[in-house]
Amino acid sequence: MSHYSTKNRYSFLRRSILASMLMGLPLVAGVADASPLSLPNPLKFCAGPLGQLDVQGVASGMAFYQDNPQGGAGTLGAKRVGASITNGMVIIQKENGPIQFYIQAGAYSFPTLAASIPSASSNINEFGALPVAYLKIAPSSNYSVEIGQLPTLVGAEGGFTYQNINIERGLLWDMEPIISRGVQFNASAGPITASVSWNDGYFSNRYNVMSGLLSYAINGANTLSFYAQGSLGKSRLSSNEVAYSALGNESQIYGVEYEYSSGPWMIEPYVQYMHTPKAPLLGVTHEFNNYGASLLADYSFTNTISLGARAEYLVVGGKPGEGLNASGVASSLTDLPADSHAWSITLTPTYQSGGFFARAELSYVTASAPAGLGFSGANGTNTNQLRGMVETGFMF
Repeated sequence: MSHYSTKNRYSFLRRSILASMLMGLPLVAGVADASPLSLPNPLKFCAGPLGQLDVQGVASGMAFYQDNPQGGAGTLGAKRVGASITNGMVIIQKENGPIQFYIQAGAYSFPTLAASIPSASSNINEFGALPVAYLKIAPSSNYSVEIGQLPTLVGAEGGFTYQNINIERGLLWDMEPIISRGVQFNASAGPITASVSWNDGYFSNRYNVMSGLLSYAINGANTLSFYAQGSLGKSRLSSNEVAYSALGNESQIYGVEYEYSSGPWMIEPYVQYMHTPKAPLLGVTHEFNNYGASLLADYSFTNTISLGARAEYLVVGGKPGEGLNASGVASSLTDLPADSHAWSITLTPTYQSGGFFARAELSYVTASAPAGLGFSGANGTNTNQLRGMVETGFMF
């Protein structure tokens, strides 16, 4: 990520995988789309028999205000006003030679629309203090294999805040896997790049999920991509097992993305469809579908100031009160009520000078029905939420 200009910033988990595969660039921030935040060039160290290592890092925090807060009593998400660490990350990688590796360690949080704001410690409990770590075997510039804890191939937004044009991740991101353990094969031929992964889906430790990404670079400014993920069979997870989304491990997810990136503009629309089959062990007595669309955009006014925006619409399937202690299987996937729809809009102006950055954010979400796990407010009948955030920090 550190070698991209501000105007043509690639920051989401998906295409930085492709960039690292094709050009040997560091997989520092995951998928590629235009994030206004640019990691400075890495510090380089000679590590004896390991060769040259690159070291980078991010230290940042956020403060927020929200109406209709979610979360249990005493949690960060239950507060109207609060603050938290967003990134305390160190990244060490070797990106030359046939044997390479990537390690990302530290504290992090995943603030997400329509979901309770998490503390850094609660997200670390999901993936540990070493969320991304893998060995990469690259016999040529056109082929590579990665083994370890890998960022997902699914979706258009990355997991960590500094990878995205917005501080909070969106409604569609909330359904997607973030990090999976497994093996990934990468290949490229001309304008076509492809990645296929055998993994444990939503961090279930059950290795029966396949995911894939296929991208076609139409020209230097336009790229069309397709992604998919699904279980190879019944995972046989129960609702009380370890996976952070047992339902996600049972589901199939498909998406189409189109990205335009040229000059000061990045524009990326994408659509996504998720099918969840009947799963009695998880309390899913009927199959259902979630589907939606999102438009991401970023405009750089100068080399230091940019404005990011996101608009989304999501349709949530399922039956109200079905399964999972009546909280609803759809709510467990989307943080929104079953048999409903929702839309959101987010604006994020950003300033970066060298390693310092600061940005503000205003987001609004409205749903067609009160969410069983959120927007509870005083009477439990609210259907919308307004949030304001600021995030600031340093990158090296």
